[in-house]
Amino acid sequence: MAYAWRWLRSLVFNIQMYVAMAVLGVVFFPWALFSRKGAFAACKSYCRWVLWTASWMLGLKTEVRGEVPTDEVIVAAKHMSFLDILMIFNAIPAGKFIMKREILFMPIIGQYGYRIGCVPVNRGKRGKAIKKMVADVASGAQHPGQLVIYSQGTRVAPGVKKPYKVGTHVLSEETGQDVVPVATNAGVLWPKRGVVRKAGVAVVEFLPRIPAGLPRDDFMARLEQDVESRSNALMRDAGFTFAEE
Repeated sequence: MAYAWRWLRSLVFNIQMYVAMAVLGVVFFPWALFSRKGAFAACKSYCRWVLWTASWMLGLKTEVRGEVPTDEVIVAAKHMSFLDILMIFNAIPAGKFIMKREILFMPIIGQYGYRIGCVPVNRGKRGKAIKKMVADVASGAQHPGQLVIYSQGTRVAPGVKKPYKVGTHVLSEETGQDVVPVATNAGVLWPKRGVVRKAGVAVVEFLPRIPAGLPRDDFMARLEQDVESRSNALMRDAGFTFAEE
């Protein structure tokens, strides 16, 4: 009975979340069409709405830890679910994402992603996207802000191991921007797939920044160690048990 009630509450939450996306997308569209500030206002409003409704509808609280960057940096985040996207974007002042190109053609999300400066990436052509990003930054075509990149390239479920890709280092080296790693446990409470959302505290934690200019191997080892070790600790705090434990 308890699981059935949790499933029903989660279903209602999910439905209203997508309805809110459509409503806010339409309401803010005239402003967003002519002003990037309007697009940011819409996206921030949506993030706040989802996080607020999750807190009282599901008992799913959210917490941001660490020093949130406000300058031009690369945010290298652990990605587990839609929730960590919302939490990170809501926390930073001018976020933009490297995202799958298919998302660009999705209703509402694609249009607003384009307006806030997200960078579409073709599957298998991440290297070309990074080169374009570097060129855009050099030419001033990209608006200043915090560029969020998922170093593992996709959502990764709790307990699953997936290698880190070198694109984050290449981007940092070419732009001269520091990298701020981000750990999370969001996937424990808001899974990658399925309807059910769990009660608890989802955390995204901004970790000490990694300065630009480190050798690739040193950079990648530090990035993976910092993000994975802290994410694992946060997941244990949220009640997740690893297979080897």
